[in-house]
Formats: sequence, structure tokens, C-alpha cells
Amino acid sequence: MPDAAIRVVGILEAEGFEAWFVGGFVRDALLGRPCSDIDIASNASWQQAQALFEAAGFKTHETGIVHGTLTVLVGNEAFEVTTYRRDGAYSDSRHPSSVEFVSSIEEDLARRDFTMNAIAFHPLRGLLDPYGGVGDLQAKTIRAVGDPAKRFSEDALRILRACRFAAQLGFDIEDETLFGMLSNKGIVYRVSAERVTHELDRLLTAPFAGSALAKYVDVLSCVLPELVSMKGFEQHTPYHIYDVLEHTAHVVDGVPAYRLVRWAALFHDMGKPACFFFGKNGVGHFYGHANVSVMLARGIMSRLKMSPTFANRVLTLVKHHDEVVEPTPRAVKRMLARLDGDVELFCALCDLKRGDARGQAPHCAGRIDAAYELEKVLADIQKTNEAFTLQSLAIDGRDVMALGIPHGPEVGKALSRALDAVIDERVPNEKSALLDYLSK
Repeated sequence: MPDAAIRVVGILEAEGFEAWFVGGFVRDALLGRPCSDIDIASNASWQQAQALFEAAGFKTHETGIVHGTLTVLVGNEAFEVTTYRRDGAYSDSRHPSSVEFVSSIEEDLARRDFTMNAIAFHPLRGLLDPYGGVGDLQAKTIRAVGDPAKRFSEDALRILRACRFAAQLGFDIEDETLFGMLSNKGIVYRVSAERVTHELDRLLTAPFAGSALAKYVDVLSCVLPELVSMKGFEQHTPYHIYDVLEHTAHVVDGVPAYRLVRWAALFHDMGKPACFFFGKNGVGHFYGHANVSVMLARGIMSRLKMSPTFANRVLTLVKHHDEVVEPTPRAVKRMLARLDGDVELFCALCDLKRGDARGQAPHCAGRIDAAYELEKVLADIQKTNEAFTLQSLAIDGRDVMALGIPHGPEVGKALSRALDAVIDERVPNEKSALLDYLSK
């Protein structure tokens, strides 16, 4: 417990008020996880708390006084101090229309979402756990406080939060809580796209993202309905031992936990159910599934209001994830050219290819090593500073026009032809050699 946090509680209690540490800080401390934000609940009003802290020489910010929240700065550390409260009716299934300040910590804990988040701690009085949150932490269980249907009808975002906690902690959602989520998932549309995206980002980059995706797809379908067709869709190929959703879950867990590649992993095979057909030999095929996956992914990211720049990078990975790239300088440079010379995106593609292989049949494991070989070839290309983009050519548009090629599309075509020749090692990347090549 940081000394500054103890000091904040001490200032309140020295004046006869009560204060407890609450929320995610207590949960994470009990789990031995890194703790960041420290929240404090008190029976002091925000005005009373502000007067005490400013008298003690600390700066304060009125960050959420409508809900009784004051931010206190102790050196470089910030602590939110919130008055005990009870929430009023949730008219929009997201925010309480009003709050009522109350006098006891027990009443404050009763309004919280899950038992593991309804535990309070005091340095002297110890833990206050009226809903069995400690036991649920030990059992790795996510359980709603009180009536699950009521909890989720109050705030629909809690439905996605439960899935996100499952992905972060590797916990299971208790049956009645899960039923409450399923029976209320139809109101999640009321949550803003930005909030939904924030929760999904945190879910997908969590340690147990894939398993949570597979377990709670029926809940997540309220914001990602495209997942429904993937569930239970058998692939009928010798390269796969999982259905499309199970394969996707394994791929998500099989790539590094950064946002770009995790979203690409989620989308990469989404178009398979739409493209499936049996060949004459009874084997399943998915020709063109990457293009359909791109189409579906584009719609989802637009709906979730993701930035166009990020979306385009994800779509590029999805488009190229299934393309065979031989571990040769020529093949790697050709792929780099298709990626507009984006080396970081090429490495992300290698991450995706490795994850894809990890989610396939065991005999496909060699594809993992193949992706590592591509990165070795890339490293050699970078060391020798070989050309793989128009910008890295020894000539530019002015040189091409000096040959008599008029300004316009033909200049770009000539440069592309020159780049192809350099990549194929037919012409060295030297100005005179390239101009001579284009003159023929």
C-alpha cells in the first residue's frame, strides 16, 4: 500500500470521517496483480474532503463532483476520493439518472457490478467483503452483486465488462450471472460505439482472449454478430482440427498481445462460412475467403468507429494472411512492395502467419518456422539496404520524364516497372542502369 494512499485515508479519518480502499485496486492486490489506480470511498462529502486536503497543502480537482468524486494530488500520485453513494434509476441502460449520497460503506458496495469489485479494505480494519468476493476470487469466478438481471439492465456495458474480465483473469462467469448477461444482451446497442470498442480492445489484448471469445461468443454476438456463423462451422480439411470459431480463438491466443495483430487474428477467417463448399473429393474449400473477411472486417470496424488508418492496416493483414511468401529475397521484397514498404506491417503479418499455424492441425507446425525464416530474410534485406519501394529506387519521376515520358500515369507505371526489375534482380538499383532499362 503506497504511503501516499495511507496518508489520504489518514487525513479523512483524523477529522472523524470514515474511508476505505475500494474497487479494482483491492481486487488486483488480492490477486497479486499490478495495481494502478487507487480509489477511496468515504462518508465525507466532496466539499468536506476538498477543504481537508487543501488545508493539508494538497491540490484537488473537481473531476466528478456530480457523483461525489474529487481527485487528490499527493506529489505525482493522484487518488480519487468518492462519497458513499447509491445510484438512482438507469433510464438509458448505461448511466444513473441521479445518485443519492449515503452514510455507510455497505450501501456503497451494494451498487457495484461484480462481487470481486465489491470488496473494501482498510489498513487497520482489514477486508470488508459482504458479497463473498474473496471466495469468488479464489474460485476464479465472476459473479454479479445481487440480482444479475437487475445489474445488467441498469448498465449494459457491464455485460461486456464481464467478458473482458474473463479474458484478463482467466475466470469463468457464474451460471446465473451468464444467464443475466444473455437475457439482457439486446440492450447493449445503447452503449456508445467508442465504449464498446474500448472494452473489446481490452478483451482482445488480454492473456485469455481466445478462450473468452470461444466461451462467451453467445454474449459477444450482441456487438459482433458476424461471430455467430463461425460457431460450430466445421472446416472439413486436413489442415484443420477445429471449427472456424475455435480455430480463430487459438489464433488470437497464438499471436502477440498487441491491438493490430489481435484484431487481424479475430477477422482473418471470418469469411470462411460464406465461402465454404465441398470439393469433388469431399474436402472443404474456402476460395476467396480472405476477400470476404476483409469485407466483413471493414463493416465491423466502421460500425465500431475505429480510425481509418488503423482499420486499413488490419484489413491489409487480413487480405494477405493466407498468401504464400517464399523465404527468398525476391518474394519478401515483393510482399514488402505490396505493403507499401511498411516493415512493421510485414512483421505483424509474420506474427499472424505464426498464430494461424498454431491454430491448425499439428502437421502444419512447420509454417511457424517458415514465418521466422521470412523475418530473417527481411533482416538481411535491411542490412544491405535493398530496394523494395518506389522511394528507395535510384531514380524518381523527374528522371523518368527526362526520358521523354509525359507527366501523368505513365510515369508511375515506368517507376513500377523499374522496381519490378530491381526486385527480380534483373537490373541493379543504379540510376544509369535503370534509365537504360526504361529507354529500351
